[in-house]
Amino acid sequence: MKKLPQISEAELEVMKIIWKHPNINTNQVIEKLSKSSTWSPKTIQTMLLRLIKKDALSHYKEGRVFVYTPNVAESDYVEIESRSFLNRFYNGALNSMVLNFLEKDQLSDDEINELYQILEERKNRKKE
Repeated sequence: MKKLPQISEAELEVMKIIWKHPNINTNQVIEKLSKSSTWSPKTIQTMLLRLIKKDALSHYKEGRVFVYTPNVAESDYVEIESRSFLNRFYNGALNSMVLNFLEKDQLSDDEINELYQILEERKNRKKE
């Protein structure tokens, strides 16, 4: 897997819009982000330019606006960031993270049951 660009929290919000709506133009990005942020159109355009410079996005001109497509798959980004989080806080051990949540009572009974079902399904798949 190629090295992924460093994406800030704010840039990640822009990427989420583009992952959800590939081939989206500047005006559409601004419209969608205006619903969930207080950023000005100029700020959003600056973040789009940063993401292009980081090679996280590609763009082309269509009429009077630019259209953006992601160069980074959301699943690749989530996988790398998840591993990074685990390594930084739990020495790469997923069980330590889950145990921490359990000990701090941060998982509801429904979440525990859901995790149990997921683990059972994975276990049964491996047996096949």
